[in-house]
Amino acid sequence: MIFLQLFYTFFKIGLFGFGGGYAMISMIQGEVVTRHEWLSSNEFTDIIAISQMTPGPIGINSATYVGYSAVVNAGYSHAVGILGSTIATVSVVLPSFILMVLISKFFLKYQKHPIIASVFEGLRPGVVGLLAAAALVLMNRENFGTYNWQILTSIILFAGTFIASYRYKVNPILLIVICGIIGYVTFGYILTPQ
Repeated sequence: MIFLQLFYTFFKIGLFGFGGGYAMISMIQGEVVTRHEWLSSNEFTDIIAISQMTPGPIGINSATYVGYSAVVNAGYSHAVGILGSTIATVSVVLPSFILMVLISKFFLKYQKHPIIASVFEGLRPGVVGLLAAAALVLMNRENFGTYNWQILTSIILFAGTFIASYRYKVNPILLIVICGIIGYVTFGYILTPQ
């Protein structure tokens, strides 16, 4: 039963996930954490962090990890969890593949048509809204901490990373490593009160 639910859920997310992987995050969170309760909020936050660091699109990476975790959390073995990963990954990509095959012939011919241009103009604000929703989903206790100094550290890390990457063009891999070390020291067992 969970395999059909995974297929349907991620096919739907892939079909309506305009704006790429980051726009899908809030949709994935709504389905797998809130609606189906396959994962806890903590697990979902960890999956998003791993998906961002793993090469490839975040939406597909998230689907892969969620599929595996949902099946394993349902009581199946780790080997069967790989089947869950495969189903979720294929089903999130399948709508885009089908749509691209169907419309590729027509799009080049009609892309300048006023109705088609208007549809794409209308989709842009929706994509911005989905990206904003994804950002709001990640603004939770698991990401910012429970103590005031952890929240302040998170805000400083966010601002510092934004400035370093946007203004000074610091390598993102270096920023991930630095933030990981600071996060471990700040949020890990070293400084967190027991």
